[in-house]
Amino acid sequence: MTDVLPPLARRTLLGGAGALGAGLLTAGALPAERRLSDPFTLGVASGEPSPDGFVLWTRLAPDPYAEDGRGGMPDRDVPVQWEIGHDPGFRRVVRRGTEIASARLGHSVHVEVGGLHPGHEYWYRFRVEGRTTHVSPAGTTRTAPDPRTWATPLTMAFASCAQYEHGWFTAYRRLAEEQPDVVVFLGDYIYEYAPNDYVVGQGNVRDHAGPETTTLAGYRQRHAQYKADPDLQAAHAVAPWIVTWDDHEVENNYADSTAEEQEPYPTTAQFLQRRAAAYQAYYENMPLRRSAMPKGPDMRLFRRLDWGRMASFHVLDTRQHRSDQPNGDTFPASGPERDDPNRSILGVEQRDWLLDGLGSSRATWDVIAQQVMVHEHDYVPGAGRGFNPDSWDGYTADRQRLLDGFAERRVENPVVLTGDVHKTYAADLTRNPSDPTERPIGVELVCTSITSGGDGTDGYGADQLKDNPDLKLADDRRGYGIARFERDRMSVDFRTVQRVSQPGAPVGTRASFVVEAGDPGLQEA
Repeated sequence: MTDVLPPLARRTLLGGAGALGAGLLTAGALPAERRLSDPFTLGVASGEPSPDGFVLWTRLAPDPYAEDGRGGMPDRDVPVQWEIGHDPGFRRVVRRGTEIASARLGHSVHVEVGGLHPGHEYWYRFRVEGRTTHVSPAGTTRTAPDPRTWATPLTMAFASCAQYEHGWFTAYRRLAEEQPDVVVFLGDYIYEYAPNDYVVGQGNVRDHAGPETTTLAGYRQRHAQYKADPDLQAAHAVAPWIVTWDDHEVENNYADSTAEEQEPYPTTAQFLQRRAAAYQAYYENMPLRRSAMPKGPDMRLFRRLDWGRMASFHVLDTRQHRSDQPNGDTFPASGPERDDPNRSILGVEQRDWLLDGLGSSRATWDVIAQQVMVHEHDYVPGAGRGFNPDSWDGYTADRQRLLDGFAERRVENPVVLTGDVHKTYAADLTRNPSDPTERPIGVELVCTSITSGGDGTDGYGADQLKDNPDLKLADDRRGYGIARFERDRMSVDFRTVQRVSQPGAPVGTRASFVVEAGDPGLQEA
């Protein structure tokens, strides 16, 4: 795969012991009786950028496909050294230390770094010592700007939905080549299915390892299989990530403690055991802070990160706190259950947290990173009406509270980021979508999938645009989004690859839009 794709253009991602600077500390080592092969097969990552730091991540796994989920590691803790430099050759090291890769947490490493300069780019890497010294590839990351400044424009990539079996992860490689400042991932990082349980039209191009994921060992193995992909590793190594999940990190269309199908889980407790395993594996494999560490089947994932005065990221969890879907989750749905004011997609605590944060935000752009479509989306062509009950269309009272909150709290520039549907959509958000005279109060940018759904088709979207007047774009190709935030405008390019059924496809721009600050509404660029 890596032979097919060109190298990254600007930053050099280093690897191997030859890249090691002489000054790296050597505190601690793997027990000498075990000769460990390369433990850094899953690459490196960073995330959660703040003005003075970020989280550095790796997970030791010399055998990523091990069925027991241990990645070929011994059942003991291992010290891992890390260092941060001002330059890719690590001639100017600014911080170093040792973190324990705990066997209890799948030999994952989460280093919470502070005390750095705001708005700076840094390089980082890891090292494990034993009979052989192993050095990880190097990654690039950055701190957020000073919270009092707008700093330079922010380039953000956003992506979702990477079904390993449906295609090659070329879109991740192309995303890395864009050199974004930050990557926002909107859910479905892995898929839980057994091999060939979810097949696309042209046929799957590669297979999942192991059965459907239901245990901690299974989720660990599945995450490792995805993380071993070199294109995904390139995307992680190029910028800090801000992540949230959707359903497939656990099970398709689950809602809080309710499984998609009840037959395998006659009691709620049994499903929550599966959810606890999935949440632990998710934490182990993502660059998250210790404050996100799950407690049994519960994990606090909604949070807020600021990028100076330019943008505030309000990261949501629309899966763990929601009511069950209306109409038995039958698609397409209609009827009064969707409008029940007692049903919620966010839960009361998260909804209040979001609205309060939007009201007090000092950022020019309020970016709401979440999973499923917010705008009203009619899927039935012609006079009929039918909606996706798993999206905000299944929770219309919560959606109205959100849209009313935009207006009542005078949120000037809300930008909703969405994944889930394996399509590219761009939509204006209005308080009353059935009224064509309503002015937009925000915009929604829906990125397509990395691979889910296979290659996609040409000519998609005519009915969607006709039946949904707030829509400005509908497309069925794989890819990602690139948004650029400035003080006076936001621009977005929807980038799509020609195919995912073969590796190495080129990328192009399907459509571009601009939003002027203080004047919500999409304009074609």
